[in-house]
Amino acid sequence: MNRVGVGTRVINFFLDSLIAGIITFILSKVWNFYVVYWSYPYINTIYIYGGVTLVYYTFFESIWARTPGKWASYSKVVNKKGLKPRFHIIFLRSIARLIIVDCFFIPFLNKTLHDYVSSTEVVEI
Repeated sequence: MNRVGVGTRVINFFLDSLIAGIITFILSKVWNFYVVYWSYPYINTIYIYGGVTLVYYTFFESIWARTPGKWASYSKVVNKKGLKPRFHIIFLRSIARLIIVDCFFIPFLNKTLHDYVSSTEVVEI
C-alpha cells in the first residue's frame, strides 16, 4: 500500500469540494426560497456547506471508503491494518475535516489533521 502524494490529495480535495459546493449552492437556493416565501429562518450558506461536507464525506467514505474525487484519482481511505475503517472512525474523520486549519498540520504531523485524529491513510489502489 503506497500512500498518495500531496498532488493526489489536492485533486481529491478540489473535485470533492466542487461537488459539495454545487450541492450547497442548490440547497441554499432552495432554502432561500422557503425563507422568502414561507418565512423560514435564514441559514448562512457556510453552515449549509459544513453540513453538506460532513454528510458527503461520511456517506461516501463509510460505504465505499472512497469519494468521487478518490475514484477519479484511484485512491481510498484505509485504517492502519489496510482495511476499510469503521463508521465511527469515518464520522470522526469527517468532523475533523471541518476544522479550517486542517491542511496546515501537514508540516508538523506529516499528514492532515483528519488523518491523524482518525488513524487513517489515503492510499493508491
